[in-house]
Order: sequence, then structure tokens, then C-alpha cells
Amino acid sequence: MEVFVGMQKHGFEQVVFCYNESAGLKAIIAIHDTTLGPALGGLRMWPYATEEDAVFDVLRLARGMTYKAAAAGLNLGGGKAVIIADPRRDKSEALFRAFGRFVQSLGGRYITAEDVGTTVEDMDYIHMETDYVTGVSTAYGSSGDPSPATAFGVWRGMKACAKEAFGSESLAGKRVAIQGVGHVGQNLARHLYDEGARLVVSDINEEAVARARAEFRAEAVDPEAIYDVECDIFSPCALGAVLNPETIPRLKTRVVAGAANNQLLSDSDGDTLHERGILYAPDYVINAGGLINVADELEGYNRDRAFKKITGIYANIEKVIGISKRDRIPTYRAADRLAEERIGLIGQQKRMHLPCCDAPA
Repeated sequence: MEVFVGMQKHGFEQVVFCYNESAGLKAIIAIHDTTLGPALGGLRMWPYATEEDAVFDVLRLARGMTYKAAAAGLNLGGGKAVIIADPRRDKSEALFRAFGRFVQSLGGRYITAEDVGTTVEDMDYIHMETDYVTGVSTAYGSSGDPSPATAFGVWRGMKACAKEAFGSESLAGKRVAIQGVGHVGQNLARHLYDEGARLVVSDINEEAVARARAEFRAEAVDPEAIYDVECDIFSPCALGAVLNPETIPRLKTRVVAGAANNQLLSDSDGDTLHERGILYAPDYVINAGGLINVADELEGYNRDRAFKKITGIYANIEKVIGISKRDRIPTYRAADRLAEERIGLIGQQKRMHLPCCDAPA
């Protein structure tokens, strides 16, 4: 009954429990909303402590994908899947092929992709059983590593924020503090460095920090000290929930714009940023480049076309800022409103009866 309570509260369409004893598969697929199109979202493999934890996670993630796709202007809905298992020891061809058959049984309502704990090779096994999968090997026409696309989109969104906060979209001379210089953070640093920004970086991975110092002349600080850096833009590109009651009072910045998911610990933290006059780029709007890139695979991947679409994140951030001003609300609420308005508009269009093209006059 708790599953149905969650579905009712947040408007879910379908939750599928998948079990195959011989393959050792225990999985859940959640389809939140398909008003705009089929649900696309990654497959997470994780050793959840309880089945309830897995259900909570898949529902939360699927709903987030609906908003992310809608705000990005994609004709896709939101979905997600989880496999309850340890990715370090429980992977097998049989497991992923069994999951692929469940995806195929949904007839295209859900399209799966990589996520935490899964890889391109895993997607290839799934692809043996279904065409409703993205992020497979490049030999199958995949877009490959999504990090460059995500970073490019964050850079574009950051420029839109700079235009609002500083009066110019140029990031030359701006001091940007990047928290996390993994795959996405390194690619973002490259864009910023090439434009003439001054970088401060932190990461628990000392090798990643060393690369950033060598390649981008970045100043390095300890991971905990990154919140205290005086900067024009603070860019969270690592963990979620980093914007919270303990860290926000320490920030000395005008803009928060980064690639990490779920940056706000709670909605109240978005309110606090707004009250402090810090412009926050909602994470699922600014980091949608990876999703836009992988979604292009559904049309037969074309990198130029995909990155042209990702360029539109600049305009999407401008829309969020516009709604924030119009409705006098924090930007995180404005992002939700942008997504909900688009879903509502298209939903109304779909309720119109369109006569068949060969119907009698």
C-alpha cells in the first residue's frame, strides 16, 4: 500500500517489479509521466539495505527525470530503474539480459540507460534483448561518454547566470570555485580556462586536483575549504546535498552553478540562497546536457545536432530567471514551474481530437 501512496502523491503512472530467479534479478522500473513522450532514465545498480529503500530511490529519481526532460524541452517523459544488487560482484550477462526482456515487455514506454553502478558493457547486454536502451557501445551508434556534453551545458548555463548577475555573459577574469574535478569537472574547467576564467578547485582525488593545477593553472584548496573561497561563481560538480544550513552561510559568491545532482539538501535551502541574493542555477536544468546528448541517440546520433540542442541550456536558464522574477519565487521553484507549465500545455494539446488524414470531408 505504501507504493500506491507514493504513486498517488506524485502522479506516477506505473511501477513494475521485475524478478528472475535463475538470473538473480530483482529490479524495479518506475514510470512517472509520459505526457511528453516515452520515459527515459538510467538503470542504477545498488545494494540497497531494504526493498523499501530501493522503492523510495527509484520513485524519487523517476520523478526528477520528468522535470529534467520537460525543462530541457525534450519530447520525453521521466522514468528510472534500479537493480537491487552489488555492482562489484553480482553482474552477469544473464542478469542484464533478463532485465532487458522486462524493458522490452513495456513496448517502448520506458527507455533505459547508464547510471550509478552500470556501464556501457552492461547496456550492450541489455541491447541484446531490447532496442529501448541508450548509452550502448559506440559501435552501435552511441554518443559515448556523456561528461563532455554535461560540462558544455553547464558552461552555457553559467554564462546565462553571469549575464544576469554581472551584466555580461563573459566569464573572462571571473573567479570560479569548482567542487569536484572528475570527468565533468575537468571538462568544465577546460571551457572556463579557455575563456579566461580564474579557477579554484577541490577534490578528494589528489590526482584530479594535480591535473587541474597543471592544465588550467588552478589554485587548489582542501575539500572542506572550498565553501569559504571568495569567488564570483561556486560550481558544485561532485556530491549532492552540498547546499545546506551548514554550508550556505559560508558561501562568498554571487552565483551557484554546477553539474552535481540534487545540490539542495532541502527546498528551504533554495529559499535561503534566494534570501541571500545568490543566483542559483537549478541543477536539473543546467546539467541536462548529458540527457540531451543521449536522447539524440533515439534519432540516430549526430554530435553536431546534439550539441546545438545543448546550447539551448543558456535560454532555459534565462527562462527560469524570468519566471523567478515574474512570480517572485526562488529559481528552484521557477524551474519546477517551467517544467510543469510545459507538461500542462502539451497535455492539453494531446487531449484535442485530431481527425485522421483520410477521413471524409
